[in-house]
Amino acid sequence: MSKLVYLVPLFPLLGFLVNGLGRKSMSKSLISIVGSGSILASFVVSLLIFFDVKANGGSVVTLFNFISVESFTIPFAFQVDQLSALFLLIITGIGFLIHLYSSAYMHEEEPQHFGRYFAYLNLFVFSMLLLVLGANYVIMFIGWEGVGLCSYLLIGFWFKNNNYNYAAKKAFVMNRIGDLGFLLAVFWILVKLGTASYGDVFANVSKLSSFDITAITMLLFVGAMGKSAQIPLYTWLPDAMAGPTPVSALIHAATMVTAGIYMIARSNILYTMAPATQTVVA
Repeated sequence: MSKLVYLVPLFPLLGFLVNGLGRKSMSKSLISIVGSGSILASFVVSLLIFFDVKANGGSVVTLFNFISVESFTIPFAFQVDQLSALFLLIITGIGFLIHLYSSAYMHEEEPQHFGRYFAYLNLFVFSMLLLVLGANYVIMFIGWEGVGLCSYLLIGFWFKNNNYNYAAKKAFVMNRIGDLGFLLAVFWILVKLGTASYGDVFANVSKLSSFDITAITMLLFVGAMGKSAQIPLYTWLPDAMAGPTPVSALIHAATMVTAGIYMIARSNILYTMAPATQTVVA
């Protein structure tokens, strides 16, 4: 069952494409069915994967080589284990409920704006699923940036209101500060170990000096601070309420704020070897 894990992010991606491209010709009911149905389908597959992982253990599913330059390779691979399976259920389960609520909450919008909203919402869930499933820090970072982009689009959904535009820009800028820390950590790992895959990084962590581990974990924590709205990168979160109410629920409960938690949990082996960073995080 784990081999079908690619279906989990694929369904929301298809929902995004269908609603995004066809929003001007589709009815609100059809838009809602496509948007909500894609997340429900992902939830069903996630549930099957959860029980499969519980029974048979985790695995890494490689789809193709994302970057391949001579001996340097970064695969486009998904990490299927207990941690990712749990987060898949949280994201798709809560995400589906928020999509359902959105169908009624946003019903007064014009069809094309209704379709745009659901397209953004589907892309948001897709990005978060990519973040959680990525088997290396590069794929995680792609999903990480996708989540940041979607938060900007959804917080500023009613873009004719200048205050809402300001709130969206504020969230975008504050998150880019945190993202810089994450990006530097990824580069540091690549330079020192020549790989970004979790298994290889954790297996060779003993090759890193104490300074390297502390620096990498601190930079990763800066990224988590931005996404999870920690001091001092928290000021964007109250302004995020400028977006539609279901968006605030998605940001707080199922996607953006939990992204930093997931990243630190995934990097737990690095953090256990960085007592100085543990003190800062605590």
